[in-house]
Amino acid sequence: MPQKNECYQLKITSMTHEGMGVGRLPEGMAVFVPAAAVGDLAQVRLVKVLKNHCYGRIEALIEPSPDRVEPDCPVSRRCGGCVFRQVSYPAEQRYKQGFVEENLRRIGGISLAVEPLEPSPQADGYRNKAQYPVQQREGRLTAGFYAPRTHQVVDCRDCRLQPPLFGAILRETLALLEAFSIPAYDETTRTGLVRHIYLRQAPATGQTMLCLVVNGGGLPRERELAARLAEKFPQLASIQLNRNDQNTNVILGPRSRVLWGATTITDRLCGLEVSLSPGAFYQVNSPAAQRLYAIAAEYAGLTGREALLDLYCGAGTIGLSMAGRCRQVIGVEIVPQAVENARENARRNGIGNARFLCADAAQAALQLEGEGITPDVVVLDPPRKGCDRALLETVARMAPRRVVYISCNSATLARDLAHLGTLGYRTCRCRPVDLFPRTAHVEAVALAQRE
Repeated sequence: MPQKNECYQLKITSMTHEGMGVGRLPEGMAVFVPAAAVGDLAQVRLVKVLKNHCYGRIEALIEPSPDRVEPDCPVSRRCGGCVFRQVSYPAEQRYKQGFVEENLRRIGGISLAVEPLEPSPQADGYRNKAQYPVQQREGRLTAGFYAPRTHQVVDCRDCRLQPPLFGAILRETLALLEAFSIPAYDETTRTGLVRHIYLRQAPATGQTMLCLVVNGGGLPRERELAARLAEKFPQLASIQLNRNDQNTNVILGPRSRVLWGATTITDRLCGLEVSLSPGAFYQVNSPAAQRLYAIAAEYAGLTGREALLDLYCGAGTIGLSMAGRCRQVIGVEIVPQAVENARENARRNGIGNARFLCADAAQAALQLEGEGITPDVVVLDPPRKGCDRALLETVARMAPRRVVYISCNSATLARDLAHLGTLGYRTCRCRPVDLFPRTAHVEAVALAQRE
């Protein structure tokens, strides 16, 4: 049995879906190694030994992989977000293509030639949203991202995945909070005020939103704070305060109020003007999202005669982007702010054939089924946990010709496609789309057709 702290020379032969390299000990036991690249030959020290596998740390590279590049972020190892900083972007694309193919085959039992991954137009600076937890450390405020599997904040004010403006606003906000003696929230004692600093940008217009998430109804000198930030950063179109005084890991509370500027910011996506509030779901990589939605529209096969049901519609961008090519769009979303955004987006763009329901997707599907509505195409874009069986069965009873499934988790995608298969829907197309370069996440679009 191998022992902790022993060193082995290992060849990294594959990559886990979480972004760890995999090598094998002489007796065949797997060793999971962070910050590795497929093809590395490395001296690896075992840091954790379990019954069936181990975890290791690279002590020295003997022969680096041809895919390896020099990491360009000083905190990526501690932050844990960019698990592929040490490999080239083309290599990352190959890994992610393989993740989707493997999940469809292994979890879904689906034999399908997966179409080539659509890469992101940019691998850095692509995120239009960031949520920075704030903590007090040695009397000073710090903000960044939680280290893996902890609530310990890794100080990071210039993340390479965010636009440079975010770092500048974050630093100034922290400086003003300190100058006004406004404390961070302490989740252990449930005291203090500032929980998160939330930034959202509309890339097409440059409008930026700052939302301070606080443990209570307000902040000392909040209007002065907002005015000084707005004066320094003319890109700020909305500064809001969100109240979250619950003992929860959920970032946003249900209520926000404006401290300065507008209630929403406006972006342009897929030819639409899109209004965004703090709570509205919106893809974080706008250029890649436009390509994602174009693939979804291609899979939908719209001719102008169809009724389209868009479940988990967020601010309505997917359904509204297809409204000109179908007879009717019905969008469903559980977040009230997002539904209001979707309705406003339809009005703003002069789209009269769309309506939006504020409801849980499963409840709304049952309601529409009761109304006798029979959609020709259903678009699903659920959270990472995927769809529950009851929802899929309700969708199948509506008997749409096509189900277009957009997923940020190919494991739950594969599981749900397998269940749709038992309900008479055959998966006939799938394409990965990389909305999250340098991280382990990858989107995928699949088409299931009624047999």
